[in-house]
Amino acid sequence: MKESIFEILNNTEIADNVYRLDLKGDVSEIVRPGQFINIALEGFFLRRPISVSNVYRGGFDNAGPESGQGVVTVLYKVAGKGTEYLSGLKDGMLNVLTGLGNGFDISKAGSRPLLIGGGIGSAPMHMLAAELIKKGAAPTAVLGFRGSREVILEAELNKLGVRTVIATMDGSKGIKGTAADALKGIDHTYFYACGPMPMLNSIRKVLEGDGEYSFEERMGCGFGACVGCSMETKNGVKRVCKDGPVFSGKEIIWKD
Repeated sequence: MKESIFEILNNTEIADNVYRLDLKGDVSEIVRPGQFINIALEGFFLRRPISVSNVYRGGFDNAGPESGQGVVTVLYKVAGKGTEYLSGLKDGMLNVLTGLGNGFDISKAGSRPLLIGGGIGSAPMHMLAAELIKKGAAPTAVLGFRGSREVILEAELNKLGVRTVIATMDGSKGIKGTAADALKGIDHTYFYACGPMPMLNSIRKVLEGDGEYSFEERMGCGFGACVGCSMETKNGVKRVCKDGPVFSGKEIIWKD
């Protein structure tokens, strides 16, 4: 974990109540897709944990990747007073904790990994897809949303050459239904999923084989000190912020 000051480069609404925030600073601790950052906001006691969507190393002020400097991109949904306040910040500096969370294990991906995102849980699939492609894999992404106005990352994934399937609950774009509905018949060697618990629970009933799930959970400290985000697993009590947010499907205790 590292505490750094980041400069706001961009904070723009890209879908219905969903914003893209680009922050310039020390990205050396952001090493695995699926990690998150924790942002301090003036006037709010708790930091806001947000999944990393992508990271760009070096490329400005004559700084190369070895400098540790770069830009981290996060996508967030306005869901309360904290994120509403964050959405109004167009410039300035933010205190950010980086290097949080264990992230996805791309060594298990195989040649045809499947990436599944639900709503804002789709955000980490951008960096994950990019890293998998670097390793020679050919990922497929299935992203589920309530409607077309909430769709994110389709263009970015297509630009990477990722086959991307969109599902919407109202049928306004892509397949009508949930992300789980769109999974049938997709051949894969391993899977990675991130989204709300009902979506993750429905996915595990459809998919065969091993995979990893990233949990969306309310957090206090964000680095394991307060144990406020603890969950019971087959390997004992784990903290979502410190031991997760990514867990193997084999260790999760599912509740129907």
